[in-house]
Amino acid sequence: MLDRVVSMNDETLTAIKNVTINEPYFQGHYPGNPVMPGVLQIEAMAQAAGILLLRRTSMEGKVALFMSCDKVKWRKPVRPGDQLSITVRLTKVRGPVACAEAECTVNGQSVSSGELMFTVVDSSKMD
Repeated sequence: MLDRVVSMNDETLTAIKNVTINEPYFQGHYPGNPVMPGVLQIEAMAQAAGILLLRRTSMEGKVALFMSCDKVKWRKPVRPGDQLSITVRLTKVRGPVACAEAECTVNGQSVSSGELMFTVVDSSKMD
């Protein structure tokens, strides 16, 4: 879903999602008033956090599984033509569990945010 990662360090990552009218979900969400579904904004945040988490050297050969989201808020609609900037920050990594704070902005204005939790497992155990 993410188009590109624009910056990353050990604790934070910023990625971009260009929202276009060609996305299949706009056909029914909502007719005549296209709005990016909030659940897909959460998915974009989760993907960005997963990339950041797995780029840590101790995470090679692992898979991040999205477990939960808390304190999610949607503030403004995201529409075709918007460029969604997704910023995530790892707040806790203890053993196989990691937490992150995430925020989506459009033109510098917050449109959604939340706290995400992951578990990390060996990719070989995914069979």
